[in-house]
Amino acid sequence: MRIAVVGSGYVGLVAGACLAEIGHDVILVDNNQAKYLALVSGECPIHEQYLPDLLDKHRGRRLIFSNKLAQAAAACDAVIIAVGTPPASHGEADLSYVESVAREIASSIDRYKVVIGKSTVPVYTSDWVRRVLLLNGVREDLVDVVSNPEFLREGTAVTDFLYPDRIVIGANTPRACSVLEEIYRPLVDGSYYEREDRFRFPLSEFRLAKLITTTAKSAELIKYASNAFLAMKISFINAVATICDFVGADIDEVREGIGSDERIGYKFLNPGIGYGGSCFPKDLSAYHAVARECGYDFRLLEEVVEINNQQRERFLRKVQKALWTLNGKRLGVLGLSFKGGTDDVRESPAVTIIASLVQKGATVCVYDPAAASRGREVLSSDRIRYAKSIYEAAEGADALLILTDWDEFRHADYSLVRDLLKYPIIIDGRNLLSPEKMRALSIMYFSMGRPDVRPLHMADPTASRTEVSQEPIYGTYQPAMEPESDDSALVE
Repeated sequence: MRIAVVGSGYVGLVAGACLAEIGHDVILVDNNQAKYLALVSGECPIHEQYLPDLLDKHRGRRLIFSNKLAQAAAACDAVIIAVGTPPASHGEADLSYVESVAREIASSIDRYKVVIGKSTVPVYTSDWVRRVLLLNGVREDLVDVVSNPEFLREGTAVTDFLYPDRIVIGANTPRACSVLEEIYRPLVDGSYYEREDRFRFPLSEFRLAKLITTTAKSAELIKYASNAFLAMKISFINAVATICDFVGADIDEVREGIGSDERIGYKFLNPGIGYGGSCFPKDLSAYHAVARECGYDFRLLEEVVEINNQQRERFLRKVQKALWTLNGKRLGVLGLSFKGGTDDVRESPAVTIIASLVQKGATVCVYDPAAASRGREVLSSDRIRYAKSIYEAAEGADALLILTDWDEFRHADYSLVRDLLKYPIIIDGRNLLSPEKMRALSIMYFSMGRPDVRPLHMADPTASRTEVSQEPIYGTYQPAMEPESDDSALVE
């Protein structure tokens, strides 16, 4: 099948490359001249595992690039709309790019085509796209509009597309449904996985995708509801981690008890500094706006967002607790992207925290394996320096902060990090490291919802004076003095 994919962002670029991989002829369209020229010249504009390999494999063969939308749409059997839907002033999705694409392709529809919505959009969008097409002269019998939401995770988007757990087709006619079934047949019947030339991934196991057919309205709601539920799980475990901090429990133990229930599971029960990225914040806001328009006060979504925002402040308080004051401190920071495996810094909690640290007077040396160039676009300050390695970021720093869950950070040499730091303090916003290992390395270690690790000679000045000396937590780290019976003899 010949398919036009409109938009070369995360969704469009991955979808175009993967559709070519399963056997279709794809025209990837973008009116951004810089993006178009970069793709034609062989570049991959985003950091996404396996995507450069797929582009190299199919570029100029099954996958070609164009900046002429009407021409591409005329040549294809199906048109996928994968353009951005950024939040508007009141949180609702801005659908102007979707509408613009619909108007432009209308003149190209002179035979039956299916227009497929992959952008994350509110309910009724498929109806509106069809209406726009008809108002611009398309005959009713020549077009169907289908909702085909994506469930791709940045960092694993290629494997998510080619090894999906489900494919949702929201079609209002049997004819349109049959076209979508044909597009995804290689993934549903398993024929793609039997091909000798398929792209081979290091996966231990997989199962064939479940094909779910619904109405367009149901499919549009499935996408929003899925993201809202996942965000809710993240905020829930972060709220539980907050209680663990207060009562002295360990969130790892609590998480094991919760996640062992097969009705709940472990996925998305990872405490940290909160979710970010281009999807969850935008989609929750848009979903809430949809609920308001329906006359329903979806207050649960407000709490999910509020808890997520509070996580940044909670982490900053941990940093301040460890260092007493931030003004004048030099901090090593690991991470800029909103999650490991991507260079996307949109709505990244790491970016928000770094900006707050600088505002409080700290100097930051930050390292990220992929997102440094994008970080420079959103964080410009003479107090921010960009390192080329974990160890460069740590060297001479008063403390090291972990803000993104890259595997590289998990497996670093922390004995070397300890020796490079001015003071052996690590504040882990992603719970990447083992408290036991940090204790063995004599590193003062703070994480989310787990007891602090304080080697014996590093006392907590906020604890009772009868328990520890009053030597500041940030200082020379000489062994604490044994408290004498006369309280006045304690070191101030």
